[in-house]
Amino acid sequence: MRRQDRQDGQDRQNRQARRARGDDGIVTAFVVIFAVALVFVCGLVLDGGRILASKREANNLAESAARAGAQAISDDAVRRGSAVIVDGAGAQSAACDFLSRAGQPCGGGTFVSTDGNEVTVTVTRSVDLLLLPVGDQTFAVDRSACVVRGITGVTSGC
Repeated sequence: MRRQDRQDGQDRQNRQARRARGDDGIVTAFVVIFAVALVFVCGLVLDGGRILASKREANNLAESAARAGAQAISDDAVRRGSAVIVDGAGAQSAACDFLSRAGQPCGGGTFVSTDGNEVTVTVTRSVDLLLLPVGDQTFAVDRSACVVRGITGVTSGC
């Protein structure tokens, strides 16, 4: 009986010592919080990088399409000496052709407009986020190109 009493006494002391420390499960809580924070940071890096890359691509595409559209010059307007020399319909057609070849056809948020000698292209893109629970990100990029005449004494059309 003495051995049993001694064992019960040690078990009681061990339980009291564990209760006194009060840190049961603290490692589990730390690991869970750290894992959630790590997934969030990875989501910011991955999804943020995808958004920035997509914006850069949309920006390059809009600038290039605007330049392609600004090359549609009306020969008759140049011969007459007109201030506006961009062929509006031709500029829109050239820019839309460029966008179609690049896989982003006109329509659905991507469009071309002309105002005088200025061609403006708006490209709208959407990026599906992989890790962040925000949904998808949609953004629009506007870029313009102007016709410039002359080699020396350059005259801007915009």
